[in-house]
Parts: sequence; structure tokens; C-alpha cells
Amino acid sequence: MPRTGKPAVRQVESVQRAIAVLNVLAEAGVDLGTNEIARRTGVNVSTVSRLLATLVDGGLLQYVPSTGQYRLGIRILQLASVARENFQLRDVVRPHLEELAATTGETATLSMPGERDVFTVDFVASDSSVRSVAAIGRNSVPHATAVGKVFLAYGGAQPDGDLAAYTDHTVTDRAALDAEVEQVKAQGWARAVREREPELAGVGVPVLDASGALVAILGVQGPATRFTDDAMRAAVELLHERAALIGSVV
Repeated sequence: MPRTGKPAVRQVESVQRAIAVLNVLAEAGVDLGTNEIARRTGVNVSTVSRLLATLVDGGLLQYVPSTGQYRLGIRILQLASVARENFQLRDVVRPHLEELAATTGETATLSMPGERDVFTVDFVASDSSVRSVAAIGRNSVPHATAVGKVFLAYGGAQPDGDLAAYTDHTVTDRAALDAEVEQVKAQGWARAVREREPELAGVGVPVLDASGALVAILGVQGPATRFTDDAMRAAVELLHERAALIGSVV
């Protein structure tokens, strides 16, 4: 087959399913059994069982004999370490995250968009004893987080199927979500309060390159009782300043 200089677009279904298994375990943050993984991925149990065996053999998952459940494996950390070492944008953004965290008193995050998801690739935690907890590699749910809404507003794909309700405040109506995404486009930032987790509030802004393409998303998040509307508005100003500086060098 001749080379075109462009990436392939056809996908392998079994690999897509394996990725779905990894994403479910990453999103859950706890060990899960075969049946629960099958339920969350929508893949039949026998197929999930074979996928789990393959991923365990490759070190991407770990089987816990005492519970019969699975968790992410050490190979994930090794791959993530290599990715971080080769990730130049992280080095550029890190000082900005440190300053954002110091100035706002909350946790500052850097997220990267994919085709259908957006993931945390770096963060600086708040110094407060009560703080929000970020995690490298965690997926920011597109319809239930500030970072996810920025992703949707700047070209990210809408999630398929029904919109999951993570809390009583999660936007699950597509018309309402579309209206909010349009507002994010108009104002250049997004917010989410108690939408993914009951006590979490966050804001996010896009980092755009010279062509206006989304290359990253900066966020600040904290406990909803402390990260109030006034605090979020102040954080948005700081985020826009930092995003402009970062966008000018990427």
C-alpha cells in the first residue's frame, strides 16, 4: 500500500473495546469485576473476559485474586511516564499551573483534547487542607465538567447515547447542553458546579494556537463551598491571561 503521509482512519473494533475497558477502570477509580466492566462498556461478558485476560498479560491491567476484580496495571504508569517525558507542552505550562494554584488557592489543571475525550495531563494541587483531587489520565466528562464543556465548544464530539447523571445538577438534556455549549463559545470559558461530583466546582478556558485550534485546556477547581461565583470569575481572568501566553508559544 502506498504511503499517503496521512494517518490511517479505519479503526480496529477489538482495540476500541480494549480502550473502552481501560477508560472504564480509569473513570471508576476503583477495582471492578468482569460483569460490572461489561455493564459499563456495553460489551458482552465473554468478550470482556477475553479482553481482560489480554490486557493483564500485557501488564496494562492487574488481576486481584482476593476479590476477583481488576485495576489498572503498572505498565500504564510506565507508558504515562514516557509520555510525560516527551511532552513539551507540559513543561511550558507547568510554571503557569503553579502560579494559578498559588494565586487562586485552588487546584490548577492542564488537559489535552482527543477526538472524543479530554484527559488531565498535569496539575498542581491546592495547598489547602480541604482540596479537590485531580488525577493524571482522568477523563473529564464532556457534559459534566468545565473542561469538558470547553472541549465541546471548540470542536469536541458530543457523547453518544443518553447523558449520564452523575449528580442532581448534571445537565442531561441535550437541548440544555447545546445552549450551554453555545454560551461557552460566546464567552470563551466554561463552568461546572456540583455536576460531576456533589462538592466540586470548576472553571476552564481554551488554549488556542495561532490558527485558533484548541491545543489544551486550563482549569481551576475546588470545593464548591469555597470556590464561589466571585472566586470563579477571578480565576477565569487569570486563566485567560495564562492561556494567551501559552497559546503564543505553541
